[in-house]
Amino acid sequence: MAHTDYLATIQHFGERGRVGAMDAVYGEWMTRKPEGFGTEDLVALRVLLPTVALAVKTASCKHIISTLADVYLGRDAGQRVVSGRITRGTAERIDAVLWFSDLRNFTGISDRSDPDQIIPFLNDYAGLIIEAIHANGGSVLKLMGDGVLAIFNADEAGPGAAAQAALDASRQMRTDLVGLNARRLERGEPTTEVYLGLHIGEVFYGNIGSRNRLDFTVVGPAVNMVSRIASLCNSVERNTLMSRDFLEACSVEEQAHLVSLGRYALRGFARAQELFTFDPALELG
Repeated sequence: MAHTDYLATIQHFGERGRVGAMDAVYGEWMTRKPEGFGTEDLVALRVLLPTVALAVKTASCKHIISTLADVYLGRDAGQRVVSGRITRGTAERIDAVLWFSDLRNFTGISDRSDPDQIIPFLNDYAGLIIEAIHANGGSVLKLMGDGVLAIFNADEAGPGAAAQAALDASRQMRTDLVGLNARRLERGEPTTEVYLGLHIGEVFYGNIGSRNRLDFTVVGPAVNMVSRIASLCNSVERNTLMSRDFLEACSVEEQAHLVSLGRYALRGFARAQELFTFDPALELG
């Protein structure tokens, strides 16, 4: 039997109740009753509509909050915050592979480029790096200008799997980088390379800050270590550097692709650290 009556409804939230561009819930109602909607039906719908609109708004708000948390905090951190881990000082110890990358000569490129080119430049390279990290199970925690801090949780996957995921992300990033730089060169736009440091260690993962401004991130000596490692890439003229701890977490097959560059003093650390990179005879690093 075909529908006999149709009703369109709109339930406005009001200016204070709107969520972004969502300021109302629209509805469509149909009936197959021969006489169509009766007076009692319309009264029931009027009573029901505010409750339906509130339910839709609540579900939409939860989705919006989850999306915003993922976008601004990273997927893993965002979900932890949405689930209620929002108390200052709430942190847990985890073992994680730490990824710290930045862009070669970003300061010089910024000085030589028009201001309106800088954001698209950063978006191109940050987008490429983040996509590679996410595609291999990592979580991006920080975007600091041209720098990216990410983790691959070793407690969940195990040290070997986390290290492999980071290497796979590195390889995907390097492959995609070749294509990106080719496209930018064709358009006459500046290009760069990515410097990457990899380390594994224990970190505190959680809320840090004041009562009015919290940051969900990782802290600890291991975070400082990976930052210092990445900063040496330019000096030793290698795009990727890894700590011995990271090397030892890798499989025997992966270790065969890595070579030692010797021991280097890192600012803030008393002992020199042995650093490794991809064997140039075997692999692009």
